[in-house]
Order: sequence, then C-alpha cells, then structure tokens
Amino acid sequence: MNQESALDRPVMGIGACLAGKPVRYNGQTKSPNDHVRDLADAFEMRSFCPEMGIGMGVPRAPIHLVGTPGDVRALDVETHSKDYTAQLAGYASTVLSLAPDLCGYILVKGSPSCGYDRVKRFASNGYGIASDERGVFAAALGREDPLLPLEDDGRLNDPGLRESFVTRAYAYHDWKQLRAGGLSAHRLIGFYSRYKYLVMAHHVPGYKTLGRMLADAGKRPLDELADEFVSELMSSLAQRATLRSHTNVLFHLAGYLKRTVPADERSRLKDLIEQYRQGHIPLVVPITMLKHHFANSPNAYIDSQVFMAPYPDELKLRNLM
Repeated sequence: MNQESALDRPVMGIGACLAGKPVRYNGQTKSPNDHVRDLADAFEMRSFCPEMGIGMGVPRAPIHLVGTPGDVRALDVETHSKDYTAQLAGYASTVLSLAPDLCGYILVKGSPSCGYDRVKRFASNGYGIASDERGVFAAALGREDPLLPLEDDGRLNDPGLRESFVTRAYAYHDWKQLRAGGLSAHRLIGFYSRYKYLVMAHHVPGYKTLGRMLADAGKRPLDELADEFVSELMSSLAQRATLRSHTNVLFHLAGYLKRTVPADERSRLKDLIEQYRQGHIPLVVPITMLKHHFANSPNAYIDSQVFMAPYPDELKLRNLM
C-alpha cells in the first residue's frame, strides 16, 4: 500500500498558513517544520483556513478563547464584542464536504481556531487563565469525524506521535477505499487479516477485541459491525507502539521462517530483534532483515501484512523508533 501515484495518494488537510499562504490575522504565513514538509511528499495536501473560510479577511482583528472549561467562546481580542464560535465550528462540516476523502489533518499549534491542544484560555478581563483548550474548528472537526487523525505541527516534532499519526492516516485512507469498493463480510475479514500484526504492535487488547468482533461477521447487520470495527481499529492504532510490543510482533513474524531459513540466519535475525528490544538499533533494521528473508522465501500472508509497510519507506519514520 506504499505505491500510490500522485493521483491516488491519501488526502491530508493542513492549515493554510502552514501551506505557505498569507492568511494569518496579520497577513503572514507560518513556516512549517521539516517534519510537516516531509509529509507533503507522501500525501495530497489540501489547505484550509477556517478564519478566512468564514469571511474574516486579511488583515483582521485577532481572536482568542474566552471562558471556562466547557463554555469557551472565540472572541475578538480587543473588545470581546464579536463572537465567531459558531461560524468556526460550522466550518468543520464545510471542510469535510469539500474534501470527503480526508484521511488526516495537520492543525496549527496554539491557534484559537486550529490548535490541537493546550491553546490559551482567557478570562473576560483579558487575562490569561490556562493553556488547556482545543481550537474551536479543531474541536468541531474531531466531533464531525471522530475517526479522522488529528495532530498539529508542534506535536509532529515527536517521532512517536508523528509515526502514529501517519500510520492512522494511511489506515483511514485504506478503510475509505474499502468502503468505496463495496463492503461485504468477506472483504471486512480480509481487511482485518492484513492489519492484524499492525494492531498487535499498537494494542494487544484491541487486537483481541477485533478478532472476537469479526467472529460475528455474517450474524450482525454489516454496516453496524463495520462502524464498530473501524472505531475500535482506529482507537487501537492511536495507542503508542512500544519496543516491547514491536518486539513481540517481530518474533511472531520471524516464526514464519522456521522451515525456510537456515538456523544460523534465523539466529542472526533473533539477535537483531533483541538489539532492537534493548534500544540499540532502530526498528527499520530488523524490519529490513525480515523483508530480505521473505523476499527469498515468499509468504503470501506475510506479504499482505500492513505492518511490513504501513506507509512509504521514504518517510523514514522507523529509522527513529
């Protein structure tokens, strides 16, 4: 699934200021970090600015979040007389209608409209209270599509969060393609068959839950089962994979080589996996060795596993894990 052409790459939403457009309140852009720029090569990027989208214009009076937890409004900074909350929230459904193929969204750190988390919250007198909110548009986007992976440009500096985000975005793209091609119990089971080891690497309880869930395929209404399935899948993939969980999967995969790879080569593979478990080498090293062995000893089931290539290798996300 890492061979997409430029025409069928997953579609990623991004704040227009991060895409180089002068749409901030002062007419400036926001320089994306290297990680955001790197992701642009793996996705079809679609840029949006909710503040421009609701007609606020450039330049414009800045806004900030005012209120108490659970009752926060997006108000103009100077007078607090203009309330943009409902319009900014409503723009989330506009974005999803304009780009129904979205598989993820890169938000803008600290923005009262687009911030993922820790956005500043102010009192009615203008004094800062805390940094404990999500931007109005960002929060609405999460409500409108709870499956949509969201991160902001600041959080993407974290290698683990970045890898998790990209993994989920590609999985959501894959899921949308499955639904577009027509759903059946057989296709749903086949889909999960490809994702088993990836889910195991992220969340073993989710792996078990999904297996039990699909045991009822054919006995439950298909759409109901599919909705429950993808919710659990995306929730499981949102859990951080660890050295221990990845090691568990690597040894499972290595077990498929018992009858086709000589003992001395399997011993070297085991040593590499142990070095990874101890944190001495990155995940890409044992994965590369596994790919080498399975290229020489093909296994159709392993070839189908998304774990082996959940996103393009060119992103080098497993070089830092």
